[in-house]
Amino acid sequence: MVKKFISRYILSIVAEMIENPKLIGLSVMMFLQFFIWGAWYVTLGPYMAKHEMFDMISWAYTVGPIAAIISPFFLGFVADRFFASERVLFAMHLLGALAMFAAPFAAEQSATALVVIVFLHMLCYMPTLGLTNTLAFSNIDDQERLFPIIRVFGTIGWIAANVTVSSLLSADTTDLQFYVAGFAGLALALFSFVLPHTPPPSAGKAISFREIIGADTLALMKERSFSVFIIGSFLICIPLSAYYAYASTFVGKVGFEQKATVMASGQASEIVFMLLMPLFFSRLGVKWMLFAGMAAWVVRYGLFAGADVGNVQWMVVLGILLHGICYDFFFVTGFIYTDKKCGKELRGQAQGFLVFVTQGLGLGIGAQVMGAIAAAFTNEEGVSNWQMIWLMPCIMAGVVMILFGLLFNDKVDAADDETGYGTDEAPATEPSH
Repeated sequence: MVKKFISRYILSIVAEMIENPKLIGLSVMMFLQFFIWGAWYVTLGPYMAKHEMFDMISWAYTVGPIAAIISPFFLGFVADRFFASERVLFAMHLLGALAMFAAPFAAEQSATALVVIVFLHMLCYMPTLGLTNTLAFSNIDDQERLFPIIRVFGTIGWIAANVTVSSLLSADTTDLQFYVAGFAGLALALFSFVLPHTPPPSAGKAISFREIIGADTLALMKERSFSVFIIGSFLICIPLSAYYAYASTFVGKVGFEQKATVMASGQASEIVFMLLMPLFFSRLGVKWMLFAGMAAWVVRYGLFAGADVGNVQWMVVLGILLHGICYDFFFVTGFIYTDKKCGKELRGQAQGFLVFVTQGLGLGIGAQVMGAIAAAFTNEEGVSNWQMIWLMPCIMAGVVMILFGLLFNDKVDAADDETGYGTDEAPATEPSH
């Protein structure tokens, strides 16, 4: 049944591409969008560890969440009101590419200089996540059916970048990764000129500070289940940040040379579980989908902790392959649940608020917390106890998972249609992979 479902889905993608050539351009855009991020994000940790910057890794993975907090203001006050989306995409990726080209020179100066350059790049990159969604949604008719087809090419782009940097170029710890990201950024900047013209979506509309930060969504916090969901999402993202900051370095520690390629297997599982989500929705519902996503993070960190002694590679690989459940069941289900809870007039605000809480505050605070934990188990010779570095977030995620399971009891069903994807608007930004 599963095989038949996947085969039918792939055939439907091919058929849609043939019937609607516009999808090809939008899919190429999404491929390049995530190729840029995947070219350096996974391997930045190993790069910094190799160049004796291990103590600054937590800061390098904090600037992204800070940029995610800032980007809704840029989109709301500037991009969405005054300029066509494809023109803003050109400018942001051009500037972001220049920052990537400057990264190797900054690294020669100091770890702080490198972090500053990464921050500048992320300030340019984070708004483009919302811009590419805007371009896609503005130029397709059947959003629920066609957007997943476009978006899946973003995950493919991430995987392609990992394989290119790690397997083809062996650049996991070299400056070459930044140049790959820079040239990909230039490619998307130029490609934006052939994308469909998309006028600013909020031209002439008065936009308030309250609307952009999603303050009206706070009224939903009066409902216990929604407040449990928001608080739980915030708390679970604190230990989640350990994976994004330190997993690729740990992969190298247990003996894998092509770190990014190994990490890319997680995105491959993400594609599979994304296709299977409608089947799981119909059987589990929102609560147990979210609970399963949290549980997968607990199991992942437990596997990593167990793999430390003896460098058990299969345990690390299994933990990475859980990414499809970790990401899809938690993040994607969270966006769907939020959409179901909000009226149409609050949908955009609510999605932006969830991104602010998780991608911004949760992962931002988490990067600092996990940086302090990593520092506690690091000496002059390097990391002294990887097992504790993974055991701590395992326990933290486990506590949040148990409390969520006990306190969350919302009956909202997220399977109103065949796909289970009930949204017709994209969030301002998307969670990190």
